[in-house]
Amino acid sequence: MSLVATQFFGAMNDNILKGVLTFMVINGLWSGSLGPGGQGIVSMCFTIPFILLSGYAGQVADRFSKRTVTFWVKSLEIPIAVLAGIGFYTNNLWITLAALVALTCQSAFFGPAKYGMILEFVGDRDLSRANGTINMMTNLAVIVGTLLAGFVSDRYSPQPVENVITPAAVSWLPGAAMVGVAIVGLVAALFMTPLKAGDRALKWDLNPFTTYLETIREMARGRLLMVMMAWGYFYMLAWIALMILPEYTDVLAIDRAEASVLMGVMGIAIGLGCAVAGLISGHRIEPRLVPVGAVGMVVFFALLGAVPPVMPDYSPMVRVALSNVAFFVLGAGFFAGFYIVPLQALLQKLSPDDERGRFLGTANAVSFTFLTVGALIYWVIRPGFGEAPQHIFYVSSVLMAVGAGFFLWRLRGTGVMVTGRDEAAGEVTEED
Repeated sequence: MSLVATQFFGAMNDNILKGVLTFMVINGLWSGSLGPGGQGIVSMCFTIPFILLSGYAGQVADRFSKRTVTFWVKSLEIPIAVLAGIGFYTNNLWITLAALVALTCQSAFFGPAKYGMILEFVGDRDLSRANGTINMMTNLAVIVGTLLAGFVSDRYSPQPVENVITPAAVSWLPGAAMVGVAIVGLVAALFMTPLKAGDRALKWDLNPFTTYLETIREMARGRLLMVMMAWGYFYMLAWIALMILPEYTDVLAIDRAEASVLMGVMGIAIGLGCAVAGLISGHRIEPRLVPVGAVGMVVFFALLGAVPPVMPDYSPMVRVALSNVAFFVLGAGFFAGFYIVPLQALLQKLSPDDERGRFLGTANAVSFTFLTVGALIYWVIRPGFGEAPQHIFYVSSVLMAVGAGFFLWRLRGTGVMVTGRDEAAGEVTEED
């Protein structure tokens, strides 16, 4: 429970900071400062540190107790939250972006330790259920953080409303929220069960890209490489979706809190899908859920692209359109859970016991590379969609169909997508 709580509050803080920054560059205090699609730049500030540091983080997780690593990275979250608070209080975009980079550096070192701990806590038999649970709680944290970001944004930089007096800005609120969450997360980490130390004799590799390349070569000996790529590809598409949803403040003429609800719905749906996938899997890993999840996302992304914008004066239509968008977001998120839980369990199970931190650190870096690609795609194509950013969901639907088809084709004829067995590597990923 302490791991779940620690992860929960860490993910919440990440999304508070990223969410408030995103709203501020779309139509808030810093609107236009980063140009059209500026949230793509915010996203790159969030993802690039993971790419650069996950290799080191994997080595740290393999050398030291993962609980010790967790405690130290959570301790750093408090001064980072203070820095973010200073940036918001002084209305300084660059200090706030620096705090976002620092927070993601901290999170990068938590990732391999967190995922490596799951197997140490629960063993092989309950791996799918444990992944379903932690993904569900992580997405619940994303929901809470995203909703809080909308609430905080509306009070930090209130949007003017015709015939209504605009309330005074509450400049200290973002920092206070982040510091409070960081303190609670550190307290949760203190109750974590002690774990054995790693292998202190492991040689440090100061070039993280060497670690990535060596690990990828080892993964390529079996089917683990394609599993990792399929896992990372999902995050690229999810990231594009999360950059589109804040723009519904303009598409549907709604406020930031309502747009945050849409983002929260996606988090709820992914968490629910992860939980259901974990229940279906039971004590097994069920890779056959992956194509089911892919098909569901293709359909619901296309439906999201088909919802038309609404003029501000037509308030009844706003409610109808908002309900439709929320339902389609719910469907896309639910099937996303079916897609990611088996792939994540396969990554953990197929990774060697004595190098799991390095393998998961590399997988983390690859997933954030995909996130960065998603942010670049959004930044590049956003100007071409003008007043209809929701049509970018059509692009997401096509990318999901093409990507899923490719990965399933590459894994055809092996046991990985049927029984969870990597025949090339000789690994078994479910109870026989």
